[in-house]
Amino acid sequence: MISLPKVQTLKPKTQPHNFFIWGATMSGKSYFASYFPNPLVLNTDGNSEQGSAPSIQIRNIRGENGALKQSAIKQLDDIITALQVENPKRPENQQFKTIIVDVIDDVCIQIEQAICLDAGVQALSDIPYGKGYAMFNTALQQFVMDLKALPMNVIYISRELSITDDNTGVTTYEPSLKTKYYNIVNGNCDVVIRTKKIGDGQNASYFREVKALRTMYNPANITDHRILQLLESCSGMFKKEDLEKLQQKKESK
Repeated sequence: MISLPKVQTLKPKTQPHNFFIWGATMSGKSYFASYFPNPLVLNTDGNSEQGSAPSIQIRNIRGENGALKQSAIKQLDDIITALQVENPKRPENQQFKTIIVDVIDDVCIQIEQAICLDAGVQALSDIPYGKGYAMFNTALQQFVMDLKALPMNVIYISRELSITDDNTGVTTYEPSLKTKYYNIVNGNCDVVIRTKKIGDGQNASYFREVKALRTMYNPANITDHRILQLLESCSGMFKKEDLEKLQQKKESK
């Protein structure tokens, strides 16, 4: 029989563990994410050889007859299982502590493609009674929830979409991930960060700005020094006075 907790007011020391990072191509998204502790990259860009972190290529593989031989959905499920079972048994320095989905846009496409190939159809809409869309939503939600349940940092990376108003000429920027998918992923994230590059070539400068927070985070509560340093580099992550208090505390020691 379950024991109910006591009625009391808790004072949690909140820390962010789930991040959504978006930005234009070559604006430093993957580079920034790679500095999180012990990362494993679920790669879809095909540029894993250019990264410094271990990676697994996520893809659907067809057999000689064109049928689905390896499903991206099954592959993702196997990775989650390995992270749940095998990863904790490894020596401390060999345990992955961060999972990076690079990029989540393509993972959604891979999931959709896997369902279509398995059903022998061209699009989810070809599966009767909306079953195709229901299967997709279930697979994506399960993937996101399983990642969130892991005792790890989770980073979703998305590209940038620029939209220019024909009447005003004003250009706005947003993640390229479709809104309905973004709502599923972002609903399970703590921090949304946009990366930005100014200039070209060797003279380019890179910036990171926080676009959304689940709550107001205090830098004094971030126990991992590396993550604290990374988040301090993001404009708008912490209150200026909180950073000053933390600095004063460091100097006093």
